[in-house]
Amino acid sequence: MAETNVQQPERKRYPTLPLLKVSMRGKIREPGAYYYSSESAVKNLRRMSRLDREEFWILHLNTKNRLIGYEVVSTGSLTASVVHPREVFKAAILNNSNGIICAHNHPSGDTTPSREDISITKRLKEGAEILGIRLLDHIIVAPNGRFTSMADMGHV
Repeated sequence: MAETNVQQPERKRYPTLPLLKVSMRGKIREPGAYYYSSESAVKNLRRMSRLDREEFWILHLNTKNRLIGYEVVSTGSLTASVVHPREVFKAAILNNSNGIICAHNHPSGDTTPSREDISITKRLKEGAEILGIRLLDHIIVAPNGRFTSMADMGHV
């Protein structure tokens, strides 16, 4: 009887992946704050209104709309900030968020939403519905203390 030489396939070893953690970044003015309106969320975003370039933040909320953390998703230029839904929801899932409030600033002082602002809000709304995370609002803040709520405009 002839012997067959069967070789075992070589097993590749992959490096161990690091644990992903999301924590609160920066100082939260009102930890555990309860958000019942756009105005109540803007209180925690005053620091954002003084920035000299656009940033996109996500406020993570529990089932009672209490703040459990926030994440700076993107830092951009004077007029734009690149945001991808994957980055927004990664942090929300890891923080066990029941709901989120998106916010970004317009250093120019004009809080009128651009086409890109409306487009990303629609994409985030679709992603939130699929994942079962509530998108409560997308707020645009300006240095002069003014803000625009996309929920109040009917985009959320």
